[in-house]
Amino acid sequence: MATFTALTTLDGRDRAYALGEAMERLEPAPTGIGVFEMEDGSGLWEVGGYFEGPPDQAALAVLAAAMGARPFTVSELPETDWVAHVRRELSPVEAGRFFVYGSHDADKVPAGCEPLLIEAAMAFGTGHHGTTLGCLKALDRLAEGGFTGSRVVDVGCGTAVLAMAAARIWEEEVLASDIDEVAVEVAEANVTANGLTGRVRCLEAAGFDHPDLAAAAPFDLVFANILKGPLVALAPDMAGALQPEGYAILSGILNEQADDVIDVYAQNGINLTRREEIGDWTTLTLQKKT
Repeated sequence: MATFTALTTLDGRDRAYALGEAMERLEPAPTGIGVFEMEDGSGLWEVGGYFEGPPDQAALAVLAAAMGARPFTVSELPETDWVAHVRRELSPVEAGRFFVYGSHDADKVPAGCEPLLIEAAMAFGTGHHGTTLGCLKALDRLAEGGFTGSRVVDVGCGTAVLAMAAARIWEEEVLASDIDEVAVEVAEANVTANGLTGRVRCLEAAGFDHPDLAAAAPFDLVFANILKGPLVALAPDMAGALQPEGYAILSGILNEQADDVIDVYAQNGINLTRREEIGDWTTLTLQKKT
């Protein structure tokens, strides 16, 4: 099936995201939209959409004019095996003791690491994104400092890479939950592929709203690698789900959003112990007051 791209650039982050949101309402609708700051020092932002058929170029022209963007450049992409392409582009990732890799790099797993197999087709949560990498590094630091998790949950687990990382180093069962049914199925497949069946249990749940999560609480470690809005909304429930002196590792937070998240969690008795920026993204390690 032919794939088409429509790309433009414009000044300003807010206008770029507004244009990306407006593109979602096009007919035919794009199958994906990306908004990125260009790394050439120009201060411009690139907005692009992917389409399974020719996009409506008249509608794109109207959007570009309304947002003050350059005219869209529409291109037809050649037929490509995207999974094979991603496999070539994604090299293994090391985060402390953890080594995240695809099966195509199985021969590169070093001795003495904690290996985590995530296939390239499962794009989000492979460890290459700054949010996942930051969470793995934060987990490694906690463990290196002597912390042992006995009741751990990964909320909004995606591929379950964080839950599996915890299960690699600690003995107790780890819970992994996601609001999306497909994500739960992916997580379960990854758990099986990593030989962690019975060590990680995957649940479909919104936040902490599941009887099995309620029964397992309070937790001594909660991962939540989601987005600022859901993290802020989750803060009161997080305070109830964490045991005193329990830790929360949070990400999915743009660097400029981090202070807001820190303030909301402090208001709920969960205070910052460390923050780390990787690219545009911040990972927070927080601890609940005694």
